[in-house]
Amino acid sequence: MSHTASDITIYDRVVSAILDHRLPPGTKLVEDRLANAFGVSRTLIRPVLVRLANEHIVTLTPNRGATIAQPSEQEAREVFEVRRLIESQLVERFVDRAERDDLQLLTQCIRDEEAAREAGEMRRAIRLSGDFHLHIADRAGQQTMGRILREMVSRTSLILMTYSSSHNHARREATACGCVEHRALLAAIRLRDAREAARLMREHLYRLEAELNFSPPGGKEPDLASLFLSAI
Repeated sequence: MSHTASDITIYDRVVSAILDHRLPPGTKLVEDRLANAFGVSRTLIRPVLVRLANEHIVTLTPNRGATIAQPSEQEAREVFEVRRLIESQLVERFVDRAERDDLQLLTQCIRDEEAAREAGEMRRAIRLSGDFHLHIADRAGQQTMGRILREMVSRTSLILMTYSSSHNHARREATACGCVEHRALLAAIRLRDAREAARLMREHLYRLEAELNFSPPGGKEPDLASLFLSAI
């Protein structure tokens, strides 16, 4: 193999696979298999798994290795509570700082998400809905809350994978942030109405939490080699 992955690349690829619902909760991340999939040694895999564990994305168990975390109902509710607290403040800050390019980017993100949902491309829709929230955080000028939110978005993806309905229509509504709600948020941002934007953000996150179904589905565990090897 002519190229190998760095630890940053491996981390980004694993997180992307989680966000795209290709690594469901409970998936075992065997060091040897990951090393072979990425064409690297186990010594490069271990710090990535430790970082993921520190961010509560992966669970490390002595003598059992690493698995994609399976959040409990309490953890799920705590994540949404934290997101409501953080994102209401981040969007208020964003309102004061947003420039024309920011509004155009959010508009395009909504359009792309709508197109993905219409086409039934739910992995892409979920990614785009997360990008909408993360762009607001990135441009809000509060790096600490932004870093926390990035972790919360990854954990939210795990929650949605675990507790969202498998029915296609319900999945559109429950796992991808509602485009209508995003458009309402964007309208408040355009009007520079920080208080209304914060209120809409909280309601949006309450609605997502309310539609969770705390009965985790089963599924076949993915093959790590086929998931990661082809794109190295």
